[in-house]
Amino acid sequence: MPRHLSQLLLVVMVNCVLLQALSVHAITRHYKFNVVMRKMSRLCSTKTILTVNGKFPGPTLYAREGDNVLVKVVNHVPHNVTIHWHGVRQIRTGWYDGPAYITQCPIQPGSSFLYNFTITGQRGTLLWHAHINWLRATVHGAIVILPKLGVPYPFPAPHKEAVVVLGEWWKADIETIINRAMQLGVGPNISDSHTINGHPGPMSDCASSQDGFKLNVESGKTYMLRIINAALNDDLFFKIAGHKLTVVEVDAVYTKPYKTDILLITPGQTTNVLLAADQSAGRYLLSISPFMDAPVQVDNTTGTAILHYTNTVSAAARLTLFKPPPQNATLIASKFADSLRSLNSKEYPANVPRTVDHSLFFTIGVGVNPCPNCINGTRVVGTINNLTFVMPSTPILQAYYYNIPGVFTEDFPATPPHKFNYTGSGPKNLRTMNGTRVYRLPYNASVQVILQDTGIISTESHPIHLHGFNFFVVGRGIGNYSPKTSPSTFNLIDPIERNTIGVPTGGWTAIRFRADNPGVWFMHCHFEVHTSWGLKMVFVVENGKRPSETLIPPPKDLLQC
Repeated sequence: MPRHLSQLLLVVMVNCVLLQALSVHAITRHYKFNVVMRKMSRLCSTKTILTVNGKFPGPTLYAREGDNVLVKVVNHVPHNVTIHWHGVRQIRTGWYDGPAYITQCPIQPGSSFLYNFTITGQRGTLLWHAHINWLRATVHGAIVILPKLGVPYPFPAPHKEAVVVLGEWWKADIETIINRAMQLGVGPNISDSHTINGHPGPMSDCASSQDGFKLNVESGKTYMLRIINAALNDDLFFKIAGHKLTVVEVDAVYTKPYKTDILLITPGQTTNVLLAADQSAGRYLLSISPFMDAPVQVDNTTGTAILHYTNTVSAAARLTLFKPPPQNATLIASKFADSLRSLNSKEYPANVPRTVDHSLFFTIGVGVNPCPNCINGTRVVGTINNLTFVMPSTPILQAYYYNIPGVFTEDFPATPPHKFNYTGSGPKNLRTMNGTRVYRLPYNASVQVILQDTGIISTESHPIHLHGFNFFVVGRGIGNYSPKTSPSTFNLIDPIERNTIGVPTGGWTAIRFRADNPGVWFMHCHFEVHTSWGLKMVFVVENGKRPSETLIPPPKDLLQC
C-alpha cells in the first residue's frame, strides 16, 4: 500500500549572535529563524517551497552543553508553523517543545514566537524540524551540541567535522499530496528522490544535480560526519565506497566505538561516525538508499554524493562505485541495530532503570475505519492499542496546566484491549477507537514500554520517537513478545540510549526510561504518514515535590489558537 502523496518546502535561515556570558560555564545563544518561501530547483523541477532563512536544508544551530538557547521564529508564509527541537530534553520547559496542539498553538502567519530552552546533560548531534502537517519535508536542519569548554570527546579528536542531512524530495506540493490522500482515505504518493544536503547527487537523471554535495578530505586525516535522517517516511542505509565508518554517537549519546561499512538511520535519528581517509587518492561514491522489508511501497531511488581526496589531480578522476544494499536487507539492518551499545563509562554512565513501576504494552500498526466521503468508503488509520489519536484544537499542555475540561481524557490503555496473534494475519475487525487520551505518570516513575508491531494489513517497521526523554533500548526481537521468555534476553548493562527507535517489522522492542521531566510529552511514529493517520499518544508526567521538579509557568507570549 503506498504511504505518500505531495510536497511543500519550508527553508529556515539563521542569523547567529553570541551574547555575553551569563556565567563561567554557560552562555546564551540567540538565533532568528525567518520562515519564508523560496523558489528552488531539484530533480529538474522548480517550485516554491517553505524555507527557514532561505535555505534547504535549514541552517545549523550550534550550542554547547549547558548553554541557554533563544530562537525567535518569525512566520512569513501563509501556513501555520511550529518548530520542534528533536531530542532536546526540554527539562521543565515543555512549552517550547514544539508539536502543534500538543504543547503549543501554532505560530500563525505574520506572528512570531520565542523558543527558550537550556541544553542540559546532552552533547552530540540532534535536529530541528517543523512539527505541523508535513512541513518538515523541507523545514529542518541540524543541531550541533559541542561538549563544555575544556571537555574532550571520549574518542580521538577529528581533523574536521561535517553535517550531512538526509532527506526526501517531491516534485509536487507536499501539503496538497497529504491533504488529498487524507480526503480519499488512501496512502499518499511516495517521494521522487532522496537527497544528501539538499541534492539528489551526480548519479541522478537530472543534469542540474551534477553539483551535488561533495565531501573533500585529505589523505591520512580523520573526519567526523554528523549524519541526520530528516526524511519523512523512509529508513535509510548510508555507505561510502571503500571506507569503514566508526560509530561514536547516536541521538546525542556517546557509544562504544563500532566499526561498520553500512549505517541504518531511521527518520529522526542521528549518527556520528569517524571516517578515516585511508584510501588511495581519487573519488568515492557516497550513497543513501531505502530499507523496507515489508510489502510497502517506498521511494527506491538512491541519493548520492562524492567523497573527494583533495590531492586527486582531476575532478574527473576515476569514481569508485559500489552496489547499495537490497531494499529488504533485514540481516544488515538487524546487525547494525544489535551492535550499538552505550559507552557506559564513569563520565557517561548508562543509568538503566533496574525496576519497573509502570509496565506498558503498546501494539502499533494500522487499522481501517469507515469514511463515507472516501473513495472506498473507508480510511486507513494509525493505531496504538487500537486507539487512533485525535488531535485537539486546544494544546494538551495548556489544558493540563490550566485545568481546561473536555480536551483530553486520562484513560489511554496500558495494554491492548483485544488480544490476538499480533504478527499474524490480524483480527477480522480492523476498526479502531478514536479519542484524545493520555497516560498519566507520577514524577520519577520508572517506565517500561513494549512496542509490538502488528500484522494488520501488513507488518512494517516503525521509528518511534518519544519527546522529552531519552530511553534505553533493553530488548528487541522478531515475532510476538513473550512476558515469560523475552525479558531473559534484556540488556540492562549497556543498552543503547536513544530518543527514536526503529521497531522491527513483525517484531518488538522494549524500552525503559525514568519519568523525571514534568509536563506533556508526545510519542509517535516518525514516519510522517503514520503520524497523520493517528499513530501517536501522549504521556502526562506530574510535578515532583521540589521546585526543581516542577513544570515552569508558561511564557508571557504564550500563543493562542
